[in-house]
Amino acid sequence: MTESIKIENRCIGRGHAPFVIAEMSGNHNQSLERALQIVEAAARTGAHALKIQTYTADSMTLDLDEGEFHISDPNSLWAGTSLYKLYGEAFTPWEWHKPIFDRARELGMIAFSTPFDDKAVEFLESLDVSCYKIASFENTDLPLIRRVAATGKPMIISTGMATVAELDETVRAARQAGCKDLILLKCTSTYPASPENTNILTIPHLRELFGCEAGLSDHTMGVGVSVAAVALGASVVEKHFTLSRAEGGVDSAFSMEPQEMAQLVVETERAWQSLGCVSYGATAAEEKSRVFRRSIYASEDIAAGELLSPCNVRIIRPGLGLPPKYFEQVIGKRATQAIRRGTPISWDLI
Repeated sequence: MTESIKIENRCIGRGHAPFVIAEMSGNHNQSLERALQIVEAAARTGAHALKIQTYTADSMTLDLDEGEFHISDPNSLWAGTSLYKLYGEAFTPWEWHKPIFDRARELGMIAFSTPFDDKAVEFLESLDVSCYKIASFENTDLPLIRRVAATGKPMIISTGMATVAELDETVRAARQAGCKDLILLKCTSTYPASPENTNILTIPHLRELFGCEAGLSDHTMGVGVSVAAVALGASVVEKHFTLSRAEGGVDSAFSMEPQEMAQLVVETERAWQSLGCVSYGATAAEEKSRVFRRSIYASEDIAAGELLSPCNVRIIRPGLGLPPKYFEQVIGKRATQAIRRGTPISWDLI
């Protein structure tokens, strides 16, 4: 496993601040103007990358509204429609890709996409994307995995629903087909996902088991789960992003709004900064605080030759006197000279 993965000018790994991806998905509501506004809003939040999806309804499923092609789960965000209609509403027109990517790059973000078939990969190659994402529902599509891996570009794969055996097949297929830089994202494929169903302790296990970078594709609300994931070693965090949940959109209900994404960028970096290393004792920054420790002081004026006792010496702040551990040894000693109240006790005074 390499120390870090480089995508364009961004290094990804535990030695670098988390790589935060804003996922537009279908939140553009079939408006290119809105899509570009989402790009601009994502850039203002400080997100490092903007991701879209590349497919058509026909490349995803069949034009049927019956049986398993109809979304009948009453708890689904998309209940009552067909898979075909849903993907037709959510897809990003291919002619929009270049203006979306161009705007993101102009604003300093890395722009890439999730392809769902060979034609999408060929199209994205023509746009010179620098990396690829594989969605959870496609992580067992080994022909697609091999096609993307053959580009030789970094791959980010969501692991939603996949067993260890399935992930082993996926990782082997990717590496054998030419992928050298691989990032696996722990993902829970429910929308939204609940924190208790997210199991982010899997993240360090993914890294160790497959010898690759690991992160989180987060469908929970808020920033808490993502921050905790970074504390566990996640080097990538992906979140769906929208201008406003109230304005609707196929994924808006579990997408972050701009102020939330900005908070995510800040708080995940703070979490990463806080990790540091195993450390005891005062840090360089703490040295000046040593003075505020407790130590032994004269609490009353003490005459030369007088015995020190709990009546005239105390353990108090600041910390310029003898450490508290010597208090019992100090008690009963005679002052070698007059000691004024407020004087730190030192060995030469007794």
